[in-house]
Amino acid sequence: MDNYEKICRLKKEKDVVILAHYYVDGAVQEAADFVGDSYALAKRAAEVSQQNILFAGVSFMGESAKLLNPDKHVYMVDPCAGCKMADMADADKIQSMKEKYPQAAVVCYVNSTAAVKAVSDVCVTSSNAVRVVQKLPEKQIYFVPDAHLAQFVAQEVPEKDFIFHDGYCPTHQKLRKEDVLRAKQKHPKALMLSHPECKQEVLALSDFVGSTADIIRFAGEHAAEEYLIATETGVFYQLQKENPNRHFYPVTAEQVCPDMKRVTLEKTLSVLEHLEEQEEIVISNALMEQAKLPLERMLALAK
Repeated sequence: MDNYEKICRLKKEKDVVILAHYYVDGAVQEAADFVGDSYALAKRAAEVSQQNILFAGVSFMGESAKLLNPDKHVYMVDPCAGCKMADMADADKIQSMKEKYPQAAVVCYVNSTAAVKAVSDVCVTSSNAVRVVQKLPEKQIYFVPDAHLAQFVAQEVPEKDFIFHDGYCPTHQKLRKEDVLRAKQKHPKALMLSHPECKQEVLALSDFVGSTADIIRFAGEHAAEEYLIATETGVFYQLQKENPNRHFYPVTAEQVCPDMKRVTLEKTLSVLEHLEEQEEIVISNALMEQAKLPLERMLALAK
């Protein structure tokens, strides 16, 4: 019996659903029950019937799943897999900014801790940020933690005034205009698809800007045979799986999130084998009540 068969058997025996992000290793995506970007995973976490959720992703994703499923058990494939961007937002600073700008809505990227969500008005993902911000009654928006996504949304929603935080994704931050120009010279026929966590200088050279799921969808709907991809390389697994006759290239070899790559098939199997011994995600009742509200509001507004 190989690892996939063992994982399949253990999921049934222990009533476990595996949710995996597009950025984890392709072998883990193949073993998962559902693969998606942050928005799709948040939606699915609120809909699953299994009593146990195993998250193949980073810590804020597991927290979000717990917030939306307080009565279920949520585990991480690797509890040490965190998000550097999420660590760049501080609940105390946000609270002080709310006092400074009382008319502003605090819009919190889902890549954030439960403590930050608890002091926010609404969550967003890269898939729904524009749609959610457009629907908010407030004209002033304090967007945390990612400055690049905030700038992208601000361009799409010019009727609102934005206050920017200084956070960023280290993986997307590495990509530069020079890297793009070099990659375009190497692959002149390729369309450039970028994630809005990239710098504006990268987005300005792109043929399409969207979430991970949007990038996959775009590649499947267009006739081009070659694509330059400006986001974490884990997405290449789904891109190639859905489009076997097309060619996908990274802008550089550095588009790798070390935390996402902590999640492996071997660890997934080990957690399932020893599920009863694993530490599950625990959030206090007080924090749970506050932090789940912006997530629930996001799901409602993004419909």
